[in-house]
Amino acid sequence: MKLYPLKFSPIFCYRIWGGDKLKTVLNKNYQEESIGESWEISDVEEFNTVVAEGELKGETINNLITKFTSDFLGKSVYQNFGEEFPLLIKFIDAKTPLSIQVHPSNELAKVRHNSFGKNEMWYIMEADENAELIVGFNQKVNKDTYLEKLGNGTVLEILNAEKVKKGDTYYIPTGRVHAIGAGVLLAEIQQTSNITYRIYDYDRVDAKTGEKRELHNDLAIDAIDFEHHKNYKTNYSAKENESNTLVHSPYFKTNILKLTEEITKDYSNLDSFVIYMCVEGDAVLESNGAKYQLNLGETMLIPACINDIHIKTKGATLLEVYL
Repeated sequence: MKLYPLKFSPIFCYRIWGGDKLKTVLNKNYQEESIGESWEISDVEEFNTVVAEGELKGETINNLITKFTSDFLGKSVYQNFGEEFPLLIKFIDAKTPLSIQVHPSNELAKVRHNSFGKNEMWYIMEADENAELIVGFNQKVNKDTYLEKLGNGTVLEILNAEKVKKGDTYYIPTGRVHAIGAGVLLAEIQQTSNITYRIYDYDRVDAKTGEKRELHNDLAIDAIDFEHHKNYKTNYSAKENESNTLVHSPYFKTNILKLTEEITKDYSNLDSFVIYMCVEGDAVLESNGAKYQLNLGETMLIPACINDIHIKTKGATLLEVYL
């Protein structure tokens, strides 16, 4: 059985802050209310996505790694990660703000949770007027000042809030305090980790549980990077019909492809799988004589053994992700 470009069936996650844009804008198929996240490709324990189409339909991503090893992941990726898929790919819809939170480093997450850390990035697909993100601090802050503000309920005063629009991109390294604001729909690329430390949650009560959500400030204090930066947003160019660097980190590389015509991508020198997230428009991918439709809000994984992908479109924006 040969590998081919793969779509996975998303896993839909209820969130206290979730809305309905995953359904109304990205055409996701679910019935529940307040779905905040669509996990497109996941190897998180108990959240293992399965192939949606073709001969491999129903196979989990973990089974694919076991069966196809480096043909699926790439030789160097398989050597480094074994049978663990290194990335978690999501679309996120925030109707109301997420909690103020921080993620632990690889070292801290390994010791505390036997997990990867959670370096991540956001690409804004839609943003309501005046929608904001919180990223980092807006001034120089030390631990004592932070704890004082946290204790008296004024921690928002020292956090950096930025209005956002479609196309804005942010890299969120571990240790950086952050939160997605109300009215933001985005694509998220991150290390495979489900570890989040909540710092502040607006004293909200979860309608499903009737209780406030747990905070993790004892764990968070040792994870926070208190450094202040003048600029948190990623600057990038977006020349049409070629791959433009968006975020290249030690944990993943993401390019942006703004397509107005058909192109061919040659991955023969890339020792990694490739993931396409369609964040605007639609396209048809061709590989080994077969065609694969990729619509807005869909994600496709190109196994490492596939070297050439021909993309046909009248207009699409893709995020191109690999290791």
